[in-house]
Amino acid sequence: MNERQTSVVVLGGGPGGYEAALVAAAIGGSVIVVDRDGLGGAAVLTDCVPSKALISTAAYVGQVEEASKRGVHLEGGDDVHARLEAELTEVNSRILSLAQAQSRDIRSRLEQVGVTVVEGTGRLVDSSTVEVTPAEGRPTTLHADMVLLATGATPRVLDSMTPDGERILTWKQIWNLTEVPERLIVVGSGVTGAELAQAYLGLGSEVVLVSSRDRVLPGEDADAAALIERVFRSQGMEVLNRSRAASVRRTDDGVVCVLEDGREVTGSHALIAVGSIPQTADLGLEEAGVETSPSGHIVVDRVSRTSARGVYAAGDCTGVLPLASVAAMQGRIAVAHALGDAVAPLQVRGISANIFTEPEIATVGTGLASPAAKEMGSPIEGEEGIRQILMPLATNPRAKMDNLHEGFVKLFARTGTNTLVGGVVVAPRASELIFPIALAVQQRLTVDQVASTITVYPSLSGSIAEAARRLHVTPED
Repeated sequence: MNERQTSVVVLGGGPGGYEAALVAAAIGGSVIVVDRDGLGGAAVLTDCVPSKALISTAAYVGQVEEASKRGVHLEGGDDVHARLEAELTEVNSRILSLAQAQSRDIRSRLEQVGVTVVEGTGRLVDSSTVEVTPAEGRPTTLHADMVLLATGATPRVLDSMTPDGERILTWKQIWNLTEVPERLIVVGSGVTGAELAQAYLGLGSEVVLVSSRDRVLPGEDADAAALIERVFRSQGMEVLNRSRAASVRRTDDGVVCVLEDGREVTGSHALIAVGSIPQTADLGLEEAGVETSPSGHIVVDRVSRTSARGVYAAGDCTGVLPLASVAAMQGRIAVAHALGDAVAPLQVRGISANIFTEPEIATVGTGLASPAAKEMGSPIEGEEGIRQILMPLATNPRAKMDNLHEGFVKLFARTGTNTLVGGVVVAPRASELIFPIALAVQQRLTVDQVASTITVYPSLSGSIAEAARRLHVTPED
């Protein structure tokens, strides 16, 4: 570490920013976080934490019917019309309170380790100077040995379907709803669209999912996406494949979505989920010599360096992978590298991701990555020399106990070495089940090493070991 104290300025208080600030303070840096939207960023305040809390709440609705399938009935006889009902004002109030509490916890932790938080908007003057404009008052100038850009991303908005915050909404605006939409049109069948479409379906909305591709979740494992689409339809969701939305506009009492083939879909509300764009405009990037991609993302290497000396970047503004966990790791790597601490470059091989549908879809090492991540060495699904096995959960004894009919475990192994290189889990709490697979991929374990690890019986994780056993290669093979 440098003999003198290194000054660090972080622009953005999301996972990439606040995690970096904590590490920088721990290894002796003098740290200032410039934050505009609230500590925790979109991940905590309007995206990951709130949306997953909404999904969790939606899972409770309809459990009266589920209980009856397990032999548990309402006292006095079953009422076939009995169901839980969501009061959306209460639901959203609770969710936003959770988000604010998490944000306060982050601020408290930063202050405990000596990080200074400045509320305002930061902009690079050059590679070592930041101008901060507060909500009120005059701009101030900060000088830094290191600057970390962690400004995140914001919902993509199209001129033909401009959100109004009332009937036409982005994922940032849905928390203002006071009633469950009667009929919700979700434009976009990627991760955000799929998750929120099923959540509102569970809360009681009629849902139409407009997908421009052949299937929902077009960037994900094909088997997993096909299963989720089948679940969506079985739950009553209307899924329109190969149906690109041309426009969405308000009517007197709702919205209408016009498809490119001329069809019209009417609803009470529309959720626009057509991707995100990096928040890199007006950051002074060109003046500071920071290179960006054609999409506006900041170009970084595996230790989060930009093209400008002393300037690093982390999170969704870089376009590596739109995951809070990756943003946090990029931020930690950046400050460790800048302050001279031990550091290992970002490894995308063992990064796991999860889609919080029901059942969840968790993946690791299957090539489900951005072009930037693939340049860093992400495995590409379908490459030669890869064997795979798919184990349906229907035969798992724990799945039978929990009345689970949909789901599977899929493992990928490299021919010759039998090294585990990826996996997909579709199951309740797949986000937890993916960890042993991610650990095996990261540590380059063979399928035999995974198979020889004893699992709890009965457990869903038993299917992971069983899948590994079925990938075993005998000498005769």
